[in-house]
Amino acid sequence: MNHDLIERNIGLMLGLVLAVISLGGLAEIVPLFFQDAVVKPIEGLRPLTALELEGRDIYIREGCVGCHSQMIRRLAPETARYGHYSLAGESAWDHPFLWGSKRTGPDLARVGKRYSDEWHRAHLVNPRAVVPESNMPGFPWLAERELDGKDTAAKMRALRAVGVPYQDADIEGAERYVAGQTEMKALIAYLQQLGTHLGKGG
Repeated sequence: MNHDLIERNIGLMLGLVLAVISLGGLAEIVPLFFQDAVVKPIEGLRPLTALELEGRDIYIREGCVGCHSQMIRRLAPETARYGHYSLAGESAWDHPFLWGSKRTGPDLARVGKRYSDEWHRAHLVNPRAVVPESNMPGFPWLAERELDGKDTAAKMRALRAVGVPYQDADIEGAERYVAGQTEMKALIAYLQQLGTHLGKGG
């Protein structure tokens, strides 16, 4: 094809650029769908409980995902600070996944069981009470709001439809398990399981 023709025809040039980018993207992305390490959950991974699932939704709703990543890179400073680098199989049942890249606050991929429930409660109510230099806002209202659990079973059924292995018993007991619990308790339950499944299998 004549080089001058491409340079003088912006529509043709744009079309060729998009074709090259698309082919390159497909060459990188499509093989990932066939790699076990990417599409299969790690051994020991379990679906979120009903309370943890509600906590995850609160985590998204309150914008925690906007300041905290859940993705530790394969770099020495990252693993030294946060622990083992993130594996795709840890997020196999996350819809949507929350890896992210924004770090106004620290990465939370391995925060589970690192602090007590009481520490998390104090931190969420008034972050500077436990981390004086924190610029995180407080979320005291979470301790006052109660969940009714009316939509929890529907969420679990929807997740089962996309491959999360929820059992009928999990779904049937979801509303009863969640109703009356505070949003604070749900969010803490979600945080306390983050990164705790790695190395549990086999």
